[in-house]
Amino acid sequence: MRLLLCGGTGFIGQALTHALLSRGDEVWIVTRKKPAAAAYDNALPHPRYVTWEEWAADPDRLSGFDGLVNLTGETINQRWTDKAKERIVRSREQAAERISEYIKRMRYPPEVVVNASGISLYGHSGEQIFDESSPVQPADFLGDTVVRWEAAADRIPVKRLVKLRIGLVCARDGGAFPLIRLPYRLFGGGRIGDGKQGLPWIHLQDMVSLILFCLDNKSIEGPVNAVAPDPVSNDEFGRALGQAMKRPHWFPVPGFLLRTALGEMSTLVLTGQKAMPRKLLDHGFKFAFPKLEEALRDLSR
Repeated sequence: MRLLLCGGTGFIGQALTHALLSRGDEVWIVTRKKPAAAAYDNALPHPRYVTWEEWAADPDRLSGFDGLVNLTGETINQRWTDKAKERIVRSREQAAERISEYIKRMRYPPEVVVNASGISLYGHSGEQIFDESSPVQPADFLGDTVVRWEAAADRIPVKRLVKLRIGLVCARDGGAFPLIRLPYRLFGGGRIGDGKQGLPWIHLQDMVSLILFCLDNKSIEGPVNAVAPDPVSNDEFGRALGQAMKRPHWFPVPGFLLRTALGEMSTLVLTGQKAMPRKLLDHGFKFAFPKLEEALRDLSR
């Protein structure tokens, strides 16, 4: 398979690139600036790079690819000032808009686009569990951002569009998990806020595997909940992490303290969703780490 990968230099993108190359796929990474050198396994073929400007100048140079994966987006792990919020939204909308424009100008466009999205568009949940049939009910800035992100992706003229509604992607290095793990390493872990908010999670290995699954399985399209089939609360996640690390789960962080320190960004940890990957399960996808305890044991080794 020949794949275009937008956002291939990020946390998920690097792991996906390695997996694609490992199975013999040809990977072209669309990036703002070509790297001087890439740190990939010398035993594997290396990805090729093309800039957004080069693609814009001649969209047809990338005709004939089988699929495209778009993981592009400004990080949400920053204080949400008005300017930062604008960057977060525009980076996602703009990437989808550019992809749409360039695909329209390609003689042989990719048949499938897998576009990143977020689980937060369902709104906040207590005990309610969301699947792909649940209504879209954004309740905060991040939820509104995801709605606009998916609307931009829906305008990409492609035969099959997959929208990955991604939760917390857990890996030993990279992403948010090392920051979540840090208080437990210092014996200061505990619930955040009241601890009842949902915390949708997935192991990085399964995240990469399900992207490959969506690329290969022509019957999958539309929204896909990219989360593990084990919905838990913030408190349950923390207790399991403490057990995996052999650390106490005892030091709660009050919600008002986070709101004072982080401002609006505190909604990232004080609210959440419980979700199920119903579409993946219905199509026979097998998770390597379907249970939280198994995933955390692996990540804590």
